[in-house]
Amino acid sequence: MSTPFPFTAVVGQDDLRLALLLNAVSPAVGGVLVRGEKGTAKSTAVRALSALLPEVDVVSGCRFSCDPDSPDPGCPDGPHEPGASASRPARMVELPVGASEDRLVGALDIERALAEGVKAFEPGLLADAHRGLLYVDEVNLLHDHLVDLLLDAAAMGASYVEREGVSVRHAARFLLVGTMNPEEGELRPQLLDRFGLTVEVAASREPDQRVEVVRRRLAYDDDPAGFAARWADEETAVRARIVAARELLPSVRLGDGALRQIAATCAAFEVDGMRADIVMARTATALAAWAGRTEVLAEDVRQAALLALPHRRRRNPFDAPGLDEDKLDETLEEFGGSDGQDGDGDDDPDPGPGGGPGGQPEPDDAPQGDGDAAARPEAGEGGEPQPSGGAGEQSPARAAEPFRTKVLSVPGLGEGAAGRRSRARTEHGRTIGARRPRGALTKLHLAATVQAAAPHQRARGRSGPGLVVRRDDLRQASREGREGNLVLFVVDASGSMAARQRMGAVKGAVLSLLLDAYQRRDKVGLVTFRGSAADVALPPTSSVDAAAVRLESLPTGGRTPLAAGLLRAHEVLRVERLRDPARRALVVVVTDGRATGGPEPVALAGRAARLFAAEGTASVVVDCESGPVRLGLAGRLADELGGTAVTLDELRADSIASLVKDVQGSRRAA
Repeated sequence: MSTPFPFTAVVGQDDLRLALLLNAVSPAVGGVLVRGEKGTAKSTAVRALSALLPEVDVVSGCRFSCDPDSPDPGCPDGPHEPGASASRPARMVELPVGASEDRLVGALDIERALAEGVKAFEPGLLADAHRGLLYVDEVNLLHDHLVDLLLDAAAMGASYVEREGVSVRHAARFLLVGTMNPEEGELRPQLLDRFGLTVEVAASREPDQRVEVVRRRLAYDDDPAGFAARWADEETAVRARIVAARELLPSVRLGDGALRQIAATCAAFEVDGMRADIVMARTATALAAWAGRTEVLAEDVRQAALLALPHRRRRNPFDAPGLDEDKLDETLEEFGGSDGQDGDGDDDPDPGPGGGPGGQPEPDDAPQGDGDAAARPEAGEGGEPQPSGGAGEQSPARAAEPFRTKVLSVPGLGEGAAGRRSRARTEHGRTIGARRPRGALTKLHLAATVQAAAPHQRARGRSGPGLVVRRDDLRQASREGREGNLVLFVVDASGSMAARQRMGAVKGAVLSLLLDAYQRRDKVGLVTFRGSAADVALPPTSSVDAAAVRLESLPTGGRTPLAAGLLRAHEVLRVERLRDPARRALVVVVTDGRATGGPEPVALAGRAARLFAAEGTASVVVDCESGPVRLGLAGRLADELGGTAVTLDELRADSIASLVKDVQGSRRAA
């Protein structure tokens, strides 16, 4: 067994270490979500914590690690009689990203059911982690249904299994820790809320601290056992402090004053629900116990807020997590009865990054074009404004307020990664039938298997209670769920789109669709075209935040190389199909339909569009043409693509829900 890196040897990362230790003192805090860039000791610190957890006493032979002093009355291996017990180290169980639902919660023991004719339960990872630590690396890449099961068990302290004739409940209390890199995609807000604490980690920019990190890591790699021995005294001291804090925890008093501060803080930061108040109360109590006190102080409440609230105050996935510490201090002072409180409320809040209160930009900070861009008439070739100074580029327009859109789904039945957009055959979802397995059996359809084997039992010489099953009898369960798609935005950033009011509306519409893609677990990509070429502003990624940032800084101006934009998008899809052939694409072209620049730009754009139609790629054209006279160019482009055109206003209409189905239906009719 390899020697873990000592927890006390981790350099810096004070908030991370404190959050982990508080959960070791009081697992009721609800776990820790660690967010940060790669190479910041996230996994190292979590794995090191397991060596500090006190040993646990378990009932001998119990697969569910029951406490001999208070065994679970509903334990599947019970009832337990007083008797033999044993001590063992607390387990750290790792949940792989690709784990199945059966591996997580447990399932019917198929081998015993078929061979012996008995109904037996095979425990999963939740049972293994009971009274220990459950670690999920890259938790943001875990399938949604697994995250739901995991966090439900963490919240209730028990796992419930109701499937395939098995009805089992067993205790599942564990310290839950997840780590993630936000660049690879976010967790849904409701799942963020289920983690008690969240910590943001980043590599230090201090040279001396970075030197010490490298020095310790090299020393550990050269001699892990020797390095761990040099930190043994510090490890022993922290382990003893955890035990002492656990024993002190029931004696810690959370007074009415501290409770009032907690409630006022959660209200001031407008967090949803009551979970934040409860988590803050438990965290403040654990902080007091960790400090060796039996009274919760204002400083405990403040630290609890910094750990429990930042991820709960996000209003959408594009809001950066964080907490205004000045506002926090003002709230604690107001409701803590401090003598220095003036309470006159006359002081203006400190200006945020944008210059206005709370970080909101002042009106004068709004991007302005040269003169009244919104009022200037479009002129020049193809209705585009003539570039001034040769480039014609304007500063980025600010996106309009996003709105809720209806579902855009790719028609048919796919087989892509699990998500929430289009219908698909998946490993998880509702069972719709059974079939003979193609290749390795992954999901057994028990009833169909038994039905296939039953007529042959006499011929196979069955004499006992077990069922004689052969490979030809096995049946694979066919399941239908939802998949995530690749939503590729192709955005016209040319001069014809440069009017600030129009481009702001365009960005608002794309931002709304990005929000929808985030909620439905899609990958997104962004291709823009302007001037004489097209650029891949964002290659396909699961980080919708990155797409929103690129969209916000998108400049406009120049001619309209529509064909170049479509061809670049076609190339992006070609490469992505090689990387992920099962993920289907939805192309959203945002343009007014104009095509200028180069020889025969309109004909060339038509030929490029027909490439998508020939491959059956689902597409929608968002028509951005404005004014009393409309040329209908976006509609013609949609016909060439084999898709449907919709105006910006219609993005809010109910008809948007059936756009892609209409596209496919019209294609079949043709």
